[in-house]
Amino acid sequence: MDGFRELMQNTVFWCAFIGWFSAQGIKLLLTFIKDGRFDAERIMGSGGMPSSHSSTAVATTFAIGETMGYGSPVFALGVVFSFIVMYDAANVRMESGRQAKIINRIINEMKEHTFADHMDRELKELLGHTYLEVAVGALLGLVVGLVFA
Repeated sequence: MDGFRELMQNTVFWCAFIGWFSAQGIKLLLTFIKDGRFDAERIMGSGGMPSSHSSTAVATTFAIGETMGYGSPVFALGVVFSFIVMYDAANVRMESGRQAKIINRIINEMKEHTFADHMDRELKELLGHTYLEVAVGALLGLVVGLVFA
């Protein structure tokens, strides 16, 4: 139980949570403004503006920098981790989403083929982020890490 209590008092953990929560909240709000509807999938869904992956990683990294020092090896690890997360969000996952869109189109155009019988639902297409979504998420994370740490 002491471990849980320590986690609940951990500034870095809370900055990570606030970074994630604020990005997801902004996605929910922007979807409501744009589409005029509440989309519960945006609460936990990936993709969209801003990148919650980037926000969470960068908030964590800068909270570490603020609490342990910017010269600490853990901060350096956080910087590397953040760049990997942001690269993945803007490149790997974005390409996966593009591929899913094409596969969905192929399956819809070829319904009579037997492989289409194995698709109980369309593949998720909104997986990754544009560079702008990643940059805004990183900026949000930077602000969260600096303000709340």
